[in-house]
Amino acid sequence: MNLKSLGWNQTFEESFKTYENQDLVPGRISVEHKGLYSVLTEHGELLGEITGKIRFNATGRHDFPAVGDWVAVQAIPQEGKAYVHGILPRKSKFSRKAAGLTTDEQIVATNVDTVFLVNALNQDFNLRRLERYLLMAWESGATPVIVLSKADLCDDVQTILDEVETIAFGVPTFAVSAETGFGLEDLATYISEGETVALLGSSGVGKSTLANKLFGSEVLKTNVIREEDGKGKHTTTHRELLVLDRGGILIDTPGMRELQLWEGDSSLSQSFQDVEGYAELCRFRDCTHQNEPGCKVQEAIETGELKKDRYNSYVKLQRELAYFARKEDQKLANAERAKWKKLAGDRTRVHRK
Repeated sequence: MNLKSLGWNQTFEESFKTYENQDLVPGRISVEHKGLYSVLTEHGELLGEITGKIRFNATGRHDFPAVGDWVAVQAIPQEGKAYVHGILPRKSKFSRKAAGLTTDEQIVATNVDTVFLVNALNQDFNLRRLERYLLMAWESGATPVIVLSKADLCDDVQTILDEVETIAFGVPTFAVSAETGFGLEDLATYISEGETVALLGSSGVGKSTLANKLFGSEVLKTNVIREEDGKGKHTTTHRELLVLDRGGILIDTPGMRELQLWEGDSSLSQSFQDVEGYAELCRFRDCTHQNEPGCKVQEAIETGELKKDRYNSYVKLQRELAYFARKEDQKLANAERAKWKKLAGDRTRVHRK
């Protein structure tokens, strides 16, 4: 298996020099299996397991391998096994808050060059949800491309394209249909040897069907949409990295019924340039955009230049990010204290012996 075809480049080559004298080889995580990993290497696909050192030093989910990661492994090809000794620095990382009540990070994919944000052009289309995906994409470090799928099910594609343009400043946007092939040639230009593209979107927007069309064969299971509400069924159940025969890498991800952001403070301004542009014109620097005189945000809402829903979405995301930032800071502090408490306890037991 050729490393270049997996996305290996000079940057990763430099990072791997740390491991060169340890009898280790580079590999890329293609699938995660609850603590075990499929690792693609020059020896082929191996079943990987992390070392105790990685597990002990981990303070959070970001310290464990994720789909798309480049890792340093001890390869045992004759047994089809590998031991993961380290994770190379990531050039991009998609994270969200794991579903449920706990404050845990879920890494969706790493080392992605381009992310296709897939939204279906049927009655399930949601502009506010797309804002969240855009914020997630900008924060990751990858280049976002908006893909409006199922164009064959929409009677007025141009109206939705115009709506998307109001929130996606400068982001390439394409309406496509995997059923008819419409627009797929535009997406193919983003896929070339060594380039990694991730597919992100809600359940049933057609990611798996799109992946099959781009891959050129039925590599992923698909389901038809429900006629009563236009929603598709959840087909992909895990994240998976696929190497295309013609070059390029696709990472397919499960549909996200719940998308709670994990981080994004630094990208909020980029995603909401319009809102913050008006805010900079307010008379008072500490304007809360409520009842202050000279508030340009409220003026823009009153004149219709800025939609109220758009501003409310900005405020909601801002509060959500602040809340999870506080929770994560406390969680990391607790994890660090627990780690050193355990280490001190181990040393005490050794001393007593």
